[in-house]
Amino acid sequence: MAMSPGQMNAASGFVASIGEAYAQKAQAIQTQTANLLQANDTLFIQEVQAQQSDLYNMVQIGRKLESSKREALGYKLMGNNIARDMRKANASARARAAASGVAFNEGSAAAVQQENINQAMMDIGVADMNALSALVFGFEDVTAMMESTKTQNMLNEYAAGRQATQYRMAGGAARSQGGLLADQALIEGGIQFAQTYPE
Repeated sequence: MAMSPGQMNAASGFVASIGEAYAQKAQAIQTQTANLLQANDTLFIQEVQAQQSDLYNMVQIGRKLESSKREALGYKLMGNNIARDMRKANASARARAAASGVAFNEGSAAAVQQENINQAMMDIGVADMNALSALVFGFEDVTAMMESTKTQNMLNEYAAGRQATQYRMAGGAARSQGGLLADQALIEGGIQFAQTYPE
């Protein structure tokens, strides 16, 4: 049985609509795949950025701790210098008292030495307090740096997760839309075939 030109035209139109439907589905799958890859890349990049941020933060923390230790050591050395200067001043006071024929453990010579000791001990106390403060403030800074990095990484992870979800949703929507468009192409092809192909 031979097909008429109208039947051939109807059949070829239907076959073309099937091809268009498959092309729509393939395009939808490709779009969905691209969105899924983008979602995975977004999460991977965020993870790498978080790791690099942690590494950089650890370097900065190490530097801050070393800086605090050096500052504290500087104050301790200052305290040692104050004690050494006090010993020199008192030795000098004793030597002057002895050279003048005065008992260096009595009277004004003893008072000068006691005042030197009092002043030196007060200065040493301040230097020790400064050394302790340098360490405490250094640890506080380090704690703040750690918390800040942890919070920022958490926010970045959340944002990347939301973006990845959006990519996945867009991929799913593209896949659904592609399926609908493919169905529409098949239905239109079927209708045109039914209208042009005689019974």
